Amino acid sequence: MKTLLHICCAPCANRPIAALREEGLEVTGFWYNPNIHPFTEYRARRNCVREYAGQIGLPLLERNDYGLRPFVRAVAEDIPHRCVKCYETRLYETARQAAEGGFDSFTSSLFISPYQNHQLMRRVAEEAAKTWGVAFLYRDFRPLFREGQSFAREQGFYIQKYCGCVFSEEERYLKPNKILP
Repeated sequence: MKTLLHICCAPCANRPIAALREEGLEVTGFWYNPNIHPFTEYRARRNCVREYAGQIGLPLLERNDYGLRPFVRAVAEDIPHRCVKCYETRLYETARQAAEGGFDSFTSSLFISPYQNHQLMRRVAEEAAKTWGVAFLYRDFRPLFREGQSFAREQGFYIQKYCGCVFSEEERYLKPNKILP
């Protein structure tokens, strides 16, 4: 079975790739993350994914849209609930790419993160699957999170300090007990 795996970053993707391959699935990676800001962060994550994909022989499709302005416009009216728009943007595009590319299913490395809203992501992915007529392959990769982070450190991957959008970066610095520079 051919599966398109949306990849948010190499530290989150390494264990899902391995797990899906162990299941016997033919995995292709898909880079599409117009939410990640600033551009230097976007580029660092993308380049790490490219390098890792090359090392493990993972086919990688890229939709290289650095989308600061469209993303901010899409979430500006409701920043506290921006994550749903972020999930919709990335998972609907992944479903579209999977359907148009002849894949049997799609999923995302986002499902490894204990920091993401799994119920919301799953609901969005299931809606995207219906819209595009391709199966959504749900896997709860969260039990692999620590192992994936350890692997990323061992491999010298670029490891980010926040989810990706400019607002999550801001929240990182505004957490209680955080002293601003």
